[in-house]
Amino acid sequence: MRTSDSIKNLSAALNRAQKKIGAAVKGSANPFFKSRYADLGAVMEACKEHLNSEGISVLQPVLSDETGDYVETVLLHESGEYIASKMRLLASKNMQELGSNTSYARRYGLQSLVFIPAEDDDGETAMGRGKTTATVTALKAAAAEATASSTNATTTTKTGT
Repeated sequence: MRTSDSIKNLSAALNRAQKKIGAAVKGSANPFFKSRYADLGAVMEACKEHLNSEGISVLQPVLSDETGDYVETVLLHESGEYIASKMRLLASKNMQELGSNTSYARRYGLQSLVFIPAEDDDGETAMGRGKTTATVTALKAAAAEATASSTNATTTTKTGT
């Protein structure tokens, strides 16, 4: 990972953004594994607005060096500070493979650098050990209720009522 000399402003902004970023929605189907996954658009949708509202832009150029091609995911803060991370591209036989490899690298690079989870584990679902929709819905409802209770308790403490 590369960074600017200082990442003080970027670190604070990224922390604020991460508090608002949720999981990427697994809205795409993988017929081979009979599973669902969060595609690049879902990962971008999960974070772009929150990053941008904190003055952070995302760049993902495709570059080359002596060891091969890669996608470099760059989080660029309005202060000029940045952090960047490389994701190597697999060798491609044609443009279709290159496009697919680039999309994977962009998705995994962004998910990793911004710390975006997916809704559930593809491997567990593919193995038949994944949670059912009813279980996931119940867990989400419980988490929302716990968050609401926590928010109410914080508000009560701050206002003294």
